[in-house]
Amino acid sequence: MTEARLGQFYAIFAFLFWGGISPIYFKQVALVEPIEVLIYRVIFSFLTLLPFLLFKKELQSFLITIVDLKKLKYLFFSTLFASTNWLLFIWAISNNMILEASLGYYINPLINVLLGFLFLKERMSRNQNIAVAIASLAVIYQFFALGHIPILSLALAITFGLYGLIRKKINLGSITGLFIEVLILLPFSLMYLLYLLNTDGIAFIQNSSAYVSFMLTLTGLITVIPLLLFNGAATRMKLATLGFFQYIGPTVAFLIAVFVYNEEFNFDKLVTFALIWIALLVFSLDSINKITIKNKN
Repeated sequence: MTEARLGQFYAIFAFLFWGGISPIYFKQVALVEPIEVLIYRVIFSFLTLLPFLLFKKELQSFLITIVDLKKLKYLFFSTLFASTNWLLFIWAISNNMILEASLGYYINPLINVLLGFLFLKERMSRNQNIAVAIASLAVIYQFFALGHIPILSLALAITFGLYGLIRKKINLGSITGLFIEVLILLPFSLMYLLYLLNTDGIAFIQNSSAYVSFMLTLTGLITVIPLLLFNGAATRMKLATLGFFQYIGPTVAFLIAVFVYNEEFNFDKLVTFALIWIALLVFSLDSINKITIKNKN
């Protein structure tokens, strides 16, 4: 098997994990308050990442980064956006809003283009402008048809987009970066855990079944495994090609929402998703055209 083909397998499994396993997993702990699930995700991600940091020999990179005040400043903001995105996603799953979450991750590539234009001075092509306009039309349609703006979807797309923008700017390895991010969140998580213990409000072990408590211990693996798969893909294939695989995640989440958890999917939601899918088609064709021209040159 070639390295490129192996990278494709890693990419498929990474996005299947994010779009399929993650929603099903967080459904298993839906009775636990989202903020409490988040703190376990931070604590167990820290414990899970620590040996990987040593195994991947990224300890030196970690030590260099934690004394770099400029990078730490950026990592503080990336931590803010990542934790907000995590919390919103957990809340969406526990409140039967997987469809809205999948819509957010469909919108994300278009948000990335817009952020690149606004902050990195990247020029938007004609087709990219059309794609963003169609996506905006989808948001406007949902506002008039359903009576509300898809705030959750937009918040997920924007927080993930801003997270990616910052991480791109500091150019730091994903394992080292994520470890520092959970390290920043760790003191706050431990303080909140102590608060829950003192108020007898903790779900872990005390106020939940053994099954739920066990599932909560897996939050670190749920966070780290797809990240490692994604890293394996990113190092073996072009990022432009990898970008096309990202649609696997929200597509699987969409199918799970409709066919497994029977979330309502009416005509107005169909129109909203259809407009987003058309926008992504325009966006993808534009990207394919750019790759083709680049390869010819």
